[in-house]
Amino acid sequence: MVEQSDRAPLLDWEEIPPPDQNQVAQPPREADAPLATGRIPAAITLSPTPNLTAVAASRGETPNRAGEAVPGSDRPDPLGSDVLFSGLTVKDQWEEKDQIVAVFVVTFDTRSGNMVEWCLPHDINLDGVEFKSMASGSHRITSDFIYFRKAAYFGLACFANMPVESELERGARMKSVGILSPSYTLLYRYMHFLENQVRHQLQCPGQYSPLEAFYEDKKAVLPPTGNGLVTACPTWSVTAINRCMHPEMKITHPAGCMSQFIQFFGEQIMVLWKFALLRKRLLIFSPPPVGVVCYRVYCCCCLANVSIPGIGVSVPELRPFFYVNIADISALETEMSYVACTTEKIFEDKKDLYDVYVDNQNVKTHRSHLQPLLKLNAADKEKYRKLGEQRQLLLYSQEVEEDCTSNEEDLFILFFMELNNRIFQTLSEVAGSADPTLTVDHVRAMGLDPQGDRSFLADLLEVYGIDVTLVVDNLCCP
Repeated sequence: MVEQSDRAPLLDWEEIPPPDQNQVAQPPREADAPLATGRIPAAITLSPTPNLTAVAASRGETPNRAGEAVPGSDRPDPLGSDVLFSGLTVKDQWEEKDQIVAVFVVTFDTRSGNMVEWCLPHDINLDGVEFKSMASGSHRITSDFIYFRKAAYFGLACFANMPVESELERGARMKSVGILSPSYTLLYRYMHFLENQVRHQLQCPGQYSPLEAFYEDKKAVLPPTGNGLVTACPTWSVTAINRCMHPEMKITHPAGCMSQFIQFFGEQIMVLWKFALLRKRLLIFSPPPVGVVCYRVYCCCCLANVSIPGIGVSVPELRPFFYVNIADISALETEMSYVACTTEKIFEDKKDLYDVYVDNQNVKTHRSHLQPLLKLNAADKEKYRKLGEQRQLLLYSQEVEEDCTSNEEDLFILFFMELNNRIFQTLSEVAGSADPTLTVDHVRAMGLDPQGDRSFLADLLEVYGIDVTLVVDNLCCP
């Protein structure tokens, strides 16, 4: 029996109108762009009033006269004189282009299983894509969408399952239509197209002309790099702040997935935040549909955002693998840090592949030294309470004051980035002081629990190579 997908309305795709070419970037006031300086201004706190202007600024948006963010206002000015950030001119702004390197159709054959039915270009290596774009267990649902990684590329595929009166197909026709790109942040643009095309392929198998036209229009011309490396997001620096904050929540447009993510996990979000900041290997299990879970992968990566230049340069990048199956085991074995999701329960037994395993809202780890991080402390609960307060204030301003310039995604992203910035700014200042000793007062100033977060801080100092002495005596005392 085919079950309906549980895709929420908030995940429906909606096309963004093209930016106004005539918009000229206006230099924000100094207070509106605190993230470029590498320090934490006094105005950026975990107060009930978040500095959401900083989010718009870091995404290359400037407020118009009505206070609304203007997409595309980061386009280079012909004179090259406007400054959006301290030390960052409009010439430094970055805009991603369409870069589709492949388009393909995957089908399920009752005799051969999953197989690539058609693709462009014809000579591209798509080994394994037939399993990545049609998740294990998909035969039980009617539709789904899947983000995944394939070597140096990211992919998005839309799956559909249609009942047919055919003994050869055993009463069901299943296909996926997908694309590959060097980056995942713009794949959302093609969600509707892929959904329409997979329905077209189910109803009219073998008619590929719309896909051929799409590929000719969007195909990428890529420079030869030869290293096969995938960079999910540039290392934080002054020039990277505008490029990749979340990045621009493009994968989740329209807004909604980050708020759903935090509501789903509740206070456990603080546990995931610590593991993400420590660059652990996180594996999320869920039965199909897997599209919503791919968004959870992305949101976990967003929890570790830091906008202070130089922080995290020497640590493994927390990269989203999105959906993985048993064909990805060899790739995961070499990864130092990642977040991924799977529909295959067999992964739970392969403990050498992950540090943290998430099953529904249950977060667990088999690493004994990480066990203390699973327990919420008073500081964790207080941070979650403040997050809830900020959300309620935002919802109030949207409903009563009709303020549509900010959204929950910006709020949540900024909340955790400010939290991370505060921690690393304090650690950096202590490390550079005459007495590089982290005291109880320092720990509390970072919003952490002197006793409950002791092991977390010790791991953080080791992972990031920060030369600070952690006071161990009387750490639990008031």
